[in-house]
Amino acid sequence: MNCKQANENISIREVLESFSLFPSKDNAKSAFYHAIDREERTPSLVVNFTKNTAFDFGTGMMYDNVSIVQAIKRCSVSDALEYLSRFDFPYKKPSVTEAITAEKKNEILEVKEVSHPALLDYLKSRKLESQKSALSEVHYRINDKRYFGLGFKNDSGGYEIRSRFSKICLGKKDITTIKNNSENLKVFEGFTDYLSLKILEPEKTPSDYLILNSVAMVHKTSGLFGNYKSVEMYLDNDRAGEQCRDSILKIFPEADDRSNEYFPHQDLNDFLISQEEKTLENKLEKNQTAIHESEENQNIYRRKR
Repeated sequence: MNCKQANENISIREVLESFSLFPSKDNAKSAFYHAIDREERTPSLVVNFTKNTAFDFGTGMMYDNVSIVQAIKRCSVSDALEYLSRFDFPYKKPSVTEAITAEKKNEILEVKEVSHPALLDYLKSRKLESQKSALSEVHYRINDKRYFGLGFKNDSGGYEIRSRFSKICLGKKDITTIKNNSENLKVFEGFTDYLSLKILEPEKTPSDYLILNSVAMVHKTSGLFGNYKSVEMYLDNDRAGEQCRDSILKIFPEADDRSNEYFPHQDLNDFLISQEEKTLENKLEKNQTAIHESEENQNIYRRKR
């Protein structure tokens, strides 16, 4: 894939959705997003669907698919093209007439208990198979094509959808709050980190939980923190996580940043996976040691005979 193919054959909306970035308002021809490189109350990044580009009114920067991936991931052109290579479906820029009449059809077909082998394998790869009851298996349709994924419900009834191939939101984008009448609130960027902490640190007395479902949703949380005596933040160890942390600290200065506990891993789920791998390595090492000791004991016995 070259730059021309990446910019012409992939929808910039789909690229933004892959980073859990969704419009604050949109219509058939364009959509407004919050800036990708700073916190702001009023969205200033406008996406033009007929041109398949984005323009930041705050900085004057124009983006296509390649450059917006570079800006978000802070990577080279070749790395951006590698990231974009996952989008293997063709995209045709709509004409002005098509943009006015086009309507993206997203429809949830079925929500049920997680049972599909592909989703169970995905959970196993993230070391989250024990938490499948907190998720749903969601079958859905986008523009007459059928898909399925793991669904995590938000406060507006929408679903965060995850699988090996998808990272989107069906329905209205929103945060997820889980309340247990606690005076402590734990904050996460996504549901995989929330589920990872439940495995790493099982709580006898559950806290209340806030899952942002995207750092861009932090602006919706300002009224929540006043209800708590303590707030713990389990955010990613990257630039977006730092910006989100700073936004929360402005609202609740006493909030406790827990990201050092899993540094240098990017997030809690990466840390969980690494811990599981270490446990497996230790078990293998112990087994090998036991086998070696058994062989030594057998040799000693033979020599004595």
